[in-house]
Amino acid sequence: MYMFLYLVLPYCMRSMISMKILLVEPKYYTQFPPLGLLKLSSYYKSLGNETLLVKGEVLPTFVPDKVFITSLFTWAWKPVWDSVKYYKMMFPHAEVVLGGLYASLLPEHAKKSGADTVHQGLFSEAEDLMPDYSLLESSDYKLWREWDGSIIFSSRGCIFNCPFCVVPKLEGKINSMKSSIKHLVYPKYKRIIFFDNNILASKYWREIFNELIELKKLVDFNQGIDARLITDEVASYLAKIRIEKVVRIAYDEINRREYVKRAIDLLNAHGISGRKIMVYTLYNFNDSPEDFFERVRDVINWGAVAYPMCFQPPNSLRKNSYISEKWTAEKLEMVQQARRVIGFGGAFPPYEGLKIKFNKAQTFEEAFALRPKLKILPSYK
Repeated sequence: MYMFLYLVLPYCMRSMISMKILLVEPKYYTQFPPLGLLKLSSYYKSLGNETLLVKGEVLPTFVPDKVFITSLFTWAWKPVWDSVKYYKMMFPHAEVVLGGLYASLLPEHAKKSGADTVHQGLFSEAEDLMPDYSLLESSDYKLWREWDGSIIFSSRGCIFNCPFCVVPKLEGKINSMKSSIKHLVYPKYKRIIFFDNNILASKYWREIFNELIELKKLVDFNQGIDARLITDEVASYLAKIRIEKVVRIAYDEINRREYVKRAIDLLNAHGISGRKIMVYTLYNFNDSPEDFFERVRDVINWGAVAYPMCFQPPNSLRKNSYISEKWTAEKLEMVQQARRVIGFGGAFPPYEGLKIKFNKAQTFEEAFALRPKLKILPSYK
């Protein structure tokens, strides 16, 4: 009876009472909770509205006035369309708003989902609000209930314009720099996770790092630290922060060899061992297999961990479908198999055996060939 009255009640009358906001993360895989939706919840709650967070297509505990559906990578568009279709059918009088990465990168394709509104970019009113982590604690989704990290952007954008990176298109040059992040740290959580695309480009990086030293929580610079900007001072700060697992840097192009080697040496000098330095090595972009092999060998010889990252166009609708001009499907598969068989956790650590293998190799094929299978001799009775 309540639902019937609600649906026939004129919208102008309903707008006089608090709204019910449904926040939906589609059924794609991600290891992180939907930060944008959590910020939207904080914003709408501050205006006296009620919010609910769900995963995928479920029947919520209320009839929503608005449904916000987020999105992630462009190749994960099908689960997004499924959610739009479901909530449009279930709640035809609610406005369905589609946002997130896919919606921002491919808005014309996103409009075909059937959403009433496709929102591109950030929701500026919620950008500086503490995400509503209480929604995770009350969620039926196990991964969210077990979450234990404050996700923070202390800045947006980047000072560089790398041709393989989508950040300049999405966020532009460095902006929205915060001089403090304490108001975004959830007291219950033990970890702080930064999503900044280039935190060292912020003029406030020292203030932020000093707060991290003071807070003494585990810190994950998830998007990495720019090797080109690592100085002795930066390395000394990083050594005082409780880094969770690894420091991430990138070796995307062979012409960055000097910067990456210097960064590893500086981090080592301040007590951060090579085994705790993860170096992302881009391939399948403008590089050749031989160029990629050389960079992986460099990283292993420098005592750090090489983590291959296969380039995919940010507007691709199919995952792992792109093959650049200098690569072949067979060579891409060689890298993937080597990661699984002779690597560890998808990476190439500076193990002595791997060093020997890569240093003996003269070509990409020799470096990434798997160990030959042992010949099984017949047993004798």
